[in-house]
Amino acid sequence: MSSNDLLFSDESEKKVRKSIVTYNKSWDILIVDDEPGVHEVTELALDGFVFEGRDINFLHAYNAGEGFKILSENNQIAMALVDVVMETEHAGLDLVERIRNELKNTITRLVLRTGQPGQAPERSVIEKYDINDYKEKTELTSQKLYSVVYTSIRSYRDLAALEANRKGLERVIKASTEIYKLRKLSELIEGILDQLVAVLYLDKDTVYVNFDSVAIEGNAKDALILAGTGKYTDLTGENPFDKLDNETLELLNKSIENKVITSVNNTHAIYFRPDDSRDDVLIFSSQHNLSTDDFHLLELFCNNLGVAYKNLLLQQEVEDTQREILYMLGEAVETRSKETGSHVRRVAEYSSLLASKVGLPDDEVKLILLASPLHDFGKIGIPDSVLTKPGKLDKEEWATMQSHAQLGEGLLKKSNRKITLAASIIAGQHHEKWDGTGYPRGLKGEDIHQYARITALADVFDALGSKRCYKDSWPIEEIIDLITQESGKHFDPALVTVLMDNLDEFKLIREKYPD
Repeated sequence: MSSNDLLFSDESEKKVRKSIVTYNKSWDILIVDDEPGVHEVTELALDGFVFEGRDINFLHAYNAGEGFKILSENNQIAMALVDVVMETEHAGLDLVERIRNELKNTITRLVLRTGQPGQAPERSVIEKYDINDYKEKTELTSQKLYSVVYTSIRSYRDLAALEANRKGLERVIKASTEIYKLRKLSELIEGILDQLVAVLYLDKDTVYVNFDSVAIEGNAKDALILAGTGKYTDLTGENPFDKLDNETLELLNKSIENKVITSVNNTHAIYFRPDDSRDDVLIFSSQHNLSTDDFHLLELFCNNLGVAYKNLLLQQEVEDTQREILYMLGEAVETRSKETGSHVRRVAEYSSLLASKVGLPDDEVKLILLASPLHDFGKIGIPDSVLTKPGKLDKEEWATMQSHAQLGEGLLKKSNRKITLAASIIAGQHHEKWDGTGYPRGLKGEDIHQYARITALADVFDALGSKRCYKDSWPIEEIIDLITQESGKHFDPALVTVLMDNLDEFKLIREKYPD
């Protein structure tokens, strides 16, 4: 028989049902038909089929229920050839409705085939059901089946690219709203990579590799994978020299050495340099030859990444400078009272750790880290005779000392900046006590702002372990005993529990910032 002879005749030969093949880089095509011979002849007709370097991986279902199960478990099926009449006269039609309505799958191309056209007239089926073609089995020759499959896969590829592009754009938009956070850089890159993969029909195994110090040290020991797709998705933060295969590493090294675009067997490494301290490489594969316009788009992508990175570094520099200024202000105040500057840094670290452990959002954890160093800012207005007195304060002196809380609050609340407003709250309330016996207002329980409750515990925990002009440092066992006794009195009991449960982490902070 020639290639134009009919494929679907009266076949009675039976065959053993095939198991479902797991997804690979082939195009997944699902055959849903209750006649095993149809499965066999379909595979025979499409033997050797290749589209964009990928062959076909056949999945088999012998009734509508099996077909629905496979489609619900695999969202990468390019097309399904569905028989109309199986366990019921309209089983295939019902399956189409379930695919589109229940699974919300609008991308998989659906081709209905029927050996009994009178059961479901073509015109009414096409009008009513969201299908891509409707064929009588006697109509499908080998060549026509090849054409149907080819056009269906091409359509699926384009729709999948549009969907990936949409999702990538969503990720870019979401990440760009928080671009000032350096940790969001990988999310931004991942979103843009999704778009590139979709727009250029690239292989999904695409990775962006950053070498932070190769330009300075002359080696790649500090290499870092910032983002990836496909098989590289879970490698973010890893050293590529530990994770990438030898062929990819060879391409990577050539790109860095020559500082140009390097290609081997349709795998490409785009080299670019966002600043003088680093070299970056984007590695990707394509199933087809890339045009000059494609490479131009990739270079534009890399250049824009470089600009984004520079902006992030500038933002990070501003934040680091801001943090240092706040620490220096806090340290200046502590120096007046003969206390160590490390106290300020430790209280900041303790406070942010407590905030993180109680589940505050990242932005609030960072806010407490920056605001808590100013908890004693009001001491700037306390006379040296009181502030540095080695002995016990008398009643009048103690009243003067207590005034630093309201003084600090008043000075800091003059600003409308988020950090200084948070610092104002902390300065004014960190001497309040859970049972209401604190000062300056005698606030009680949760009437005390959570930021102040957190900083209060951090402040006392550190102060007890530090030598002051009026006392020696306490051993950790005595500090734990006192804080435990004051739980529910001086301190928020929930915060005390968190401190005790994570005591080792708090000890590490003291070791990191010794007096």
